[in-house]
Parts: sequence; C-alpha cells; structure tokens
Amino acid sequence: MKTTLLIPTLNEIDGMKAILPRIKREWVDEILVVDGASTDGTPEFAESMGIRVLQQTRKGGTGAYQDAVEQITNDIIITFSPDGNSVPELIPVLVEKMKEGYDMVIVSRYAKGAKSADDTIVTAFGNWLFTSMINLLYGSRYTDVLVMFRAWRTDLLRSSTKDIPPLAGYELYFSIKCAKEKRKVADIPGDEPKRIGGISKLNPLANGFAALKLILSERFK
Repeated sequence: MKTTLLIPTLNEIDGMKAILPRIKREWVDEILVVDGASTDGTPEFAESMGIRVLQQTRKGGTGAYQDAVEQITNDIIITFSPDGNSVPELIPVLVEKMKEGYDMVIVSRYAKGAKSADDTIVTAFGNWLFTSMINLLYGSRYTDVLVMFRAWRTDLLRSSTKDIPPLAGYELYFSIKCAKEKRKVADIPGDEPKRIGGISKLNPLANGFAALKLILSERFK
C-alpha cells in the first residue's frame, strides 16, 4: 500500500517552514502540495524542499481535493493541514492503522486523550453538533467529523461523482457517506496545536449552514 501526503495550501509560508522539516520522507511514498495561488512564497518553498507542487484549478478546499485525486495513483491519501494544526509525528500511526483494512481513519481532536488548542467555543460547538447529528441519523460513532487530518483510501475519494458543496467539505461529506455505506472507519486521538501564521479560511456561519444543509439533505433526500 503506497501513500500520498496531500497538503492543500493558500498563503501558509510560516506554517510550512515550521512543519515541513518535521516530516520524514520515509513515512510516505509521495508528498503533494496543491496550491491555490499563494502570493507569499509557499509553493516556491515547497519546491525548494524537493516537494511536487500542483497548481490548483478548481476553487476552495474541495477543489484542491478534486485536483489532487485526479493526479494521485497511490492507494492511500493522508490530508494534512499546513498551518500547524496537524501533528506530523502522527503520520506513521495513520499509515499503520490503514494497513488494518480501514477505508478512513480520522485523527480526532475529541477522542479520549486528545484536545484542541485552536478551537473556539463556536467551532467546538459546531463540531459537536454536527458529529452528534451524524451519529444519531446514521448510526455511526464518530468523535470528530470536521477535522482535515485523516487518511483515506484513494478509491473511496473516487467513489462519488457528487458535486460536494465547497463550504461543507470533503471531510463532512465522506463521514456521512462512510456511515451510510457501513464502511470500515476508525479514529485515533490526536491533539490540534494552535495555528502557525496565516489566516483561517473558515467562516463559522457560512460553513456551519452548509454543513447542516448537507447532513439533512443526505438523510432525507
């Protein structure tokens, strides 16, 4: 099983400089940066580290994933936040867990033993609400449905042609999809450190409304 570490970027030079040197190349078979037109030197820095950079052609986080999946041939994709929220040392733990036959493994900020240093009251409540709704409506046992840091089987990400709402995101959509299809999913505890530089792309109100709409539409369509 070969693994690609996928890092979507948009003006994350500070986080990239702090995090990339901590990622050991033997942990994965490929590192791919998908850059959404950064102006702060992010793609140039990644290339200077010998990392392949793909220029994003579609909009938003979902666009970055769509562009990447078309290019990746490895069996597993690990989506990784470049802003310091994802802990690099958990990458090999994810890889080993996926070898047990899972379709998706989530690095949960709310699993027992983990915590988030970057969540606000609003975002923490939103994650709890959407996680609880999905568990109630679909019979799943998630602890964190919104976090980016997770491993996926590449064929899972290719299994849907649905136009995923950009503000809802791949993470939420495929959490629902895996629950509906009774896919094999696990989580592992993982702390979320504070962001390093850059500006958060999250709009709690807009993203929250999109998430709620997706959860309900998938359940009652």
